[in-house]
Amino acid sequence: MTSFAPDSIVLNRKLPLWYQVSQSLRASILGRSPQDPLRLPTEERLAEHYGVSVLTMRQALKELEDEGLISRHRRRGTFIEPDARRGAPVRLLGSVDAIVAQQSGMTTELLDHGRTPVPAHLAEYFPDLPEVATYHRLRCDEKTGEPTNHAVNHVRPELAGLIDLDDLVRWPMTKVLRDVVGADIGRITDTVEARLADPETSRLLEVPLLSPILHYTGVTYDGGGRVLDVAVIQYRGDRFSFTVTLEA
Repeated sequence: MTSFAPDSIVLNRKLPLWYQVSQSLRASILGRSPQDPLRLPTEERLAEHYGVSVLTMRQALKELEDEGLISRHRRRGTFIEPDARRGAPVRLLGSVDAIVAQQSGMTTELLDHGRTPVPAHLAEYFPDLPEVATYHRLRCDEKTGEPTNHAVNHVRPELAGLIDLDDLVRWPMTKVLRDVVGADIGRITDTVEARLADPETSRLLEVPLLSPILHYTGVTYDGGGRVLDVAVIQYRGDRFSFTVTLEA
């Protein structure tokens, strides 16, 4: 029986290897074609493919098994669950000040700004607009100057005329919209997911191509439910952690 062929990955030795392998294999499984085989190669062949130990590979597979993406059968092998799908996102509640605090504390360089057509993947957020104002910023560690994340904000054009570019170098967009522009911020939805660095992200963040990054999308709504800003931020996986504290 032909086995499913996972994608390759450039491992970052600063992150747990089992996690990187599990996320790469997870992306391969979720992005597979319907005609792809369901049977995975053996642990030994997968370990050789990713350049890790069998023990590390076993830990990565256990993570996927716990998630319900694969099933393991003695003597038969490991198989992708035919109906495997990405799990439903967890809904977390917090404050605007928490978002501002998370985005602060770094040296910021404004790389570019201007008006552009609404990107196709963001069209659902701006159904009434042909274009948005975009701001590209690179944030670096204050002490070392090392890049930590690249942010692109897509803002309603009518707000752009009220934004001072100097403020964007000092403060996060959320703070500028709320405290300087005076926008009525009703809520913000955050989505964070693991991805692999594409060539442009690799260049900006000074990381190897296809190394793990955290991809953040933050959508800011006004009190009436209209989208004011969509922030897309790529964080270096070795310089950022996402921590959530839940209290009863």
